[in-house]
Amino acid sequence: MLRALPVVLALGFVLIGRVNSHQESGEWSCESGSEIRLEAQFRPGLVTLDGHADDWEGIYGSEFSLLPALDPDDDDEYKAGKMTVKTVHDGRDVFFLLQVDGEYKYSKGENNKCPSVALMFQVGEHATYHNMGGCEEEADSCTNKTCKGHEVDIMHFSIGNAIPGRLYGGNPIDNRDGNGGDRFGHLVDVYAWNPHCRHLDGIGPSGNDSSAQNDWKGAWWHSSFDVHSGFVEQDSPYASGNPKGTYYFEFSRPLRTTDRLQQDAQFTIGGSSKMAVAFWYPVDGKPWHGSGHYSINCDWVPMDISSGSSVLSQSSTSSSGSTAGIFALLLSVVSLCSSVFVGYRVLKPKGVPFTPMENL
Repeated sequence: MLRALPVVLALGFVLIGRVNSHQESGEWSCESGSEIRLEAQFRPGLVTLDGHADDWEGIYGSEFSLLPALDPDDDDEYKAGKMTVKTVHDGRDVFFLLQVDGEYKYSKGENNKCPSVALMFQVGEHATYHNMGGCEEEADSCTNKTCKGHEVDIMHFSIGNAIPGRLYGGNPIDNRDGNGGDRFGHLVDVYAWNPHCRHLDGIGPSGNDSSAQNDWKGAWWHSSFDVHSGFVEQDSPYASGNPKGTYYFEFSRPLRTTDRLQQDAQFTIGGSSKMAVAFWYPVDGKPWHGSGHYSINCDWVPMDISSGSSVLSQSSTSSSGSTAGIFALLLSVVSLCSSVFVGYRVLKPKGVPFTPMENL
């Protein structure tokens, strides 16, 4: 327990240190498309959480331009391509796939020289996308009382110590200590009230709560990799040079968690939640900083959790249509056969009866 404390504190300092530079250049403005939505389809038994996108091919995704989060100007759009976001659920867990083109960049142990992603969800009713919850308290005065209703739930994955294709996030060691950390791959579970007031789940200004845990799991991959049997740490940097390709980030989390601290978003089948996606990239090889990320939208994006009944209803409708079609075809065949038989009987030549000679 004592050995784990420096790790937790280090993670906390990393999280806090990265947001100190969160300063906007001018007045905030946002022109969000109100028609933007994501749908988590009910697709049980489909996704294997390994960073590969093969099992997502039949899933519809939404494509987004990536604009700077603090100043969403089209002129500063991420140049390598758009981000595609896909999501499904199996009735227990919800799964996410983020895919975005980019030259392969990896520097072991240096997170800000590698791509990074985050998902953010509204928890409190008053939590805004802008300013990460929107609580107006300063870092030394934000608490679960002064910022009540402004909670947001964040999953942040920095891959500098994460092996491609391996699973990171919640693990028995960090969860035993009661926090949202991940000492192995930095796929952390965080909550926030604003950019200057964010903490690992279970850790806060009013004290720590050992009931918290990291509920996320995830993996990453790049399309340039030519090894599919699995990497180990000694294989770093896993690819030679900076080949062009596509990054894949795959995540899962239970629809409902055991959170009792108002730090996790809770998803309901048939309901809707609000989310955002952030992407960091070392453009031109320059290390990124905490507030220098791209976002898929300048406001919350609604995410609908589809119910299994709607899928079954569609399936039943399709099945009913198929049955009706088969019955109609069978009826047509019977009618055709009857017509042929009747026609044969009508057109059949009538034979002349034989009369013996002695009867003439």
